[in-house]
Amino acid sequence: MFRLLVGILTVFLSVSVTALLSVSAMAQGDPAKGKGMTALCAACHGSDGNSPAGAFPSIAGQNSRYLVKQMQEIKSGERSSPLMTGLLDNLSDQDLEDIAAYYEGQASKPGAAKADLVRLGETIYRAGVKRKSIAACTACHSPTGQGNGPAGFPTLAGQWPEYTEAQLRAFRSGERTNDGDSRMMRITAMDLSDEEIVAVSSYIYGLQ
Repeated sequence: MFRLLVGILTVFLSVSVTALLSVSAMAQGDPAKGKGMTALCAACHGSDGNSPAGAFPSIAGQNSRYLVKQMQEIKSGERSSPLMTGLLDNLSDQDLEDIAAYYEGQASKPGAAKADLVRLGETIYRAGVKRKSIAACTACHSPTGQGNGPAGFPTLAGQWPEYTEAQLRAFRSGERTNDGDSRMMRITAMDLSDEEIVAVSSYIYGLQ
């Protein structure tokens, strides 16, 4: 347990320090320009970033640092996203900053957790799973699910439970291993049961 906690802390500090050192060098995104480049995004993510179905992530209100990072990794092939293959190829880093700035400024639509899953989901999100040495989600994603923009940790509040479930299973199985988020999330998700994944995903959906 001690080794696992040390590993989580080491990764957290490493990511945080890197984020703090580089945040000042980031280009500033132009939301107006970004909006003009989101026509292709709307089919899956909605015109304002609130996706129409749980198969696609809602990105309205998502912090721009995280969005830029994901788009850069998808563009380079570091993160696999078949539905987005080729869509970002002709976009510059500044274009990605502009798109991210647009979506960050959009209001996310709130969800509602299933009543029968709240107790287990809240326990995992706020306290982790002690018997498995799984850290609480609040450490990186905040008690309200708003994430940590400077550190690049994503906002989770209101995210479709189907999408969150799919990502946690991908981290647990090792399907997501090449992108920049995989190490920390694999440590967190590797011992979650299906029941626990469903419960915490539902709870996250209801966070506001």
